[in-house]
Amino acid sequence: MNTVLFDLDGTLLPMDMKEFTDTYILLLKNRLETAGYDAKKIIAALWVGEKAVVQNDGLITNEECFWKAFENFMTDGNGKMESKVKRKLEKEIIKFYKDDFAVARYVTHPIDTVAECIDILKEKGYQLVVATNPVFPEIAVYERLGWAGLNPEDFSYITTYENSCFAKPNIEYYKFLLKMLDKDSEDCLMVGNDVHEDMVARNIGIDVFLIEGYVENQFNEDTFDIKKGNWNLFKEYISNLPNLN
Repeated sequence: MNTVLFDLDGTLLPMDMKEFTDTYILLLKNRLETAGYDAKKIIAALWVGEKAVVQNDGLITNEECFWKAFENFMTDGNGKMESKVKRKLEKEIIKFYKDDFAVARYVTHPIDTVAECIDILKEKGYQLVVATNPVFPEIAVYERLGWAGLNPEDFSYITTYENSCFAKPNIEYYKFLLKMLDKDSEDCLMVGNDVHEDMVARNIGIDVFLIEGYVENQFNEDTFDIKKGNWNLFKEYISNLPNLN
């Protein structure tokens, strides 16, 4: 094993997903209403777009998939939005991520041990990857990494909706990631807090570690045979890994 794949939300950045999502939606709603938009419809379109991304079959990027579904919903099934209208809305969403999104960091719970683990693995020569579910644009992913006290430059690859064409829990997401990294499954360890979305990587031979604290297990799947523990236990685990330098 020479590569560690990390989930972001609930893993590198400890958080209660419902609390975070509720805060995110409220902040976005306020921004859109202030700008004179129909916030209720746009937020509904966002969920439609995210659902489409999760079902993406790999023929187009997640970004393209998202906007295709989003525009179709916004136009009541008539396809594309007017270019000028779409550009204006995109600018407003970018403003949201630059100016308002940071408030959501106050419902996350970053811990110092995360950065310590990243440093240990870097010093030992492991390749590090942020394998977050790529339903967000790069600007939002990088922002949340900052909340966790991490630098995007610490990682050789970060999945976003711009550079991905599958999403979790689709096993094709992991196959595509291995291809992008030029790695075999036995080269990798997937570290995450979601049993359904992250631990599924073991179905193609990727080793896994379940981070406890904010575990998501919506289908009550059995985890008895999965390595698990909080960040302190993960730190102990990686401290015993061989030095690759």
